[in-house]
Amino acid sequence: MTGTAQPFLDAIALTEEGPLRFSAQPQSVPWPKAYGGDSVAQALAAATRTVEAGRLVHSMHSYFLRPVDIGERVLYEVAVVRDGRGFSHRSVVGSQHGREVLHATLSFAAGAAGAASYAAPQDRPVARPEDLPTAEEALRSAGLLDSAAGAYWAGGRSFDLRHDPAPLYGRGMAESAGAAGQAVWVRALSPIPQDPATQRTALAYVCDYTILESLLRVQGLGWGSAGLATASLDHSMWFHRAADLNEWLLYVQEAVSVQEERGLATGRFYTAGGVLVASVAQEGVLRVR
Repeated sequence: MTGTAQPFLDAIALTEEGPLRFSAQPQSVPWPKAYGGDSVAQALAAATRTVEAGRLVHSMHSYFLRPVDIGERVLYEVAVVRDGRGFSHRSVVGSQHGREVLHATLSFAAGAAGAASYAAPQDRPVARPEDLPTAEEALRSAGLLDSAAGAYWAGGRSFDLRHDPAPLYGRGMAESAGAAGQAVWVRALSPIPQDPATQRTALAYVCDYTILESLLRVQGLGWGSAGLATASLDHSMWFHRAADLNEWLLYVQEAVSVQEERGLATGRFYTAGGVLVASVAQEGVLRVR
């Protein structure tokens, strides 16, 4: 597997532009518009810079207002909504070319030693990551590795993504067209900092790559389907427990609804040992022209 996690680390390397103002550079991708996970992770990184040490994000809700151009920096302006004894709330507006591209609201928790604990179990049968092809291997077998998109999918996304069932990179690659879900093993391509804030930002970054794929599966579509256009509309994420993306995490995803060229999908991140660490919900546009 080629590639490193440096694109992710570069994406969250913020420049302070003034009080509660930060800018960031979208990563380079083979398309004119930026990856949505950049915006989510950058907004989270900006908000995290404004809360006291020890407070970690536990929920984040975002609206994607406009596509982001990859060649220009994005300005993130943070508003302090409230700092309480146990929680801090922030809102973030991302802008590019003087126009708003993202609205996000976030809540950070100081942590509490509660006795009660429950998590939905991971009961989907899934192959081990060692037994699944890397993105590079899947793309090579499909004859797609030599394209710009193939090279990016293979090693440019900062994380090793291994699908069960087979990935949707090319038209007709799905083993289970019509299936309502999938599982993706995720791990950083090279070491990333293990501090809790960076790890949660990494989860926010990587979750957008595949969350809409279950919606493609139920329609028998792949990323190479003729006339397919997709875009993220809104995104919600809840962070339950500590995670380490230097180790394998399992991202289980399900299609909830597809209608009127929109779809809703949900996802859950588990450790290899089956511990639930985060939950995701996202709505997107899916059009076939």
